[in-house]
Amino acid sequence: MRGARINGLRALAFAACALALPLAGAQGYPNRAVKIVVPYPPGGIGDTVTRAVAQGMALQMGQPFVIENKPGASQMIGAELVAKAPADGYTLFLGSVTSLAINVNSQKKMSYDPARDFAPVSMAFFSPLYLVVNPAVPAATVRELIALARAQPGKLSFASIGQGGSIHLAGELFRSMAGLDMTHVPYKGSAPALTDVIGGQVSLMFDAGVSALPQVRAGKLRALAVTSAKRSSSAPELPTMAEAGDLPGYEATIWFGWVAPAGTPREIVARLSTEFARVSRQAALRERFAPQGVELVATTPEEFAEIIKTEIPKWGKVLRDANVAPE
Repeated sequence: MRGARINGLRALAFAACALALPLAGAQGYPNRAVKIVVPYPPGGIGDTVTRAVAQGMALQMGQPFVIENKPGASQMIGAELVAKAPADGYTLFLGSVTSLAINVNSQKKMSYDPARDFAPVSMAFFSPLYLVVNPAVPAATVRELIALARAQPGKLSFASIGQGGSIHLAGELFRSMAGLDMTHVPYKGSAPALTDVIGGQVSLMFDAGVSALPQVRAGKLRALAVTSAKRSSSAPELPTMAEAGDLPGYEATIWFGWVAPAGTPREIVARLSTEFARVSRQAALRERFAPQGVELVATTPEEFAEIIKTEIPKWGKVLRDANVAPE
């Protein structure tokens, strides 16, 4: 969840990738299909974007990039599969802020170590969250929402799609930074959570644009802000949380990135990073997902490694401050 860092690095990464040449050690790679393990069921935004990117990679690299869906256990099933795969560049993983950063502090038992078991390749894409409220909540701005919550401690509630997930932690970060007393109400998915926010059973929610923005545009919810460090191209009229709520440093985007098993030859990692960057610059692909609040990005392997390194302690602190015990 590092939109500012991603945006700051993106131009440099693209320039470097554009100049990069295939390294000698990567010659002949790939000579067969490359598998991308996606830790979600088919049809979701992670799966959909990955399939679109995989098509571009296949065209560029001359071999199929096939998707294998391995959902479950907070993305740990898919992560473990790739962590134990041969380090030859033929098995990749769609990692995320959950699998590569949050799980370190939210799970009691992990069969993989994000820092030890993976070779970061590149950031892939990110999606900001949107703070939405029931229209009956008497707050038209984030500042007004904060004032309302402070005046009525414990009365406001916020929904999420599960304890300890990135959407839950976006709400906890807001509660912590603003010094609020609000009740967390977890659900088993975005649809039932938004349904109860629309119905007034819950006051507010942080959610992705693909599910939240259609409800806002239909007048069923009111959006107050976006959680990224800069305004979203899908809803540029919305201020950031930092702008709207006097919360400097607030940032809670859901990010995704490509990783390979640790020990994958550096030349292959560099080649993959270069090719993923080329795909992410395709205008048609970017325009396809922009209305859903999804922005394709790319970084060097080193930059992605640094993002992962800084995200782990950030979300560990949020979990501890919220008294969320590892499951």
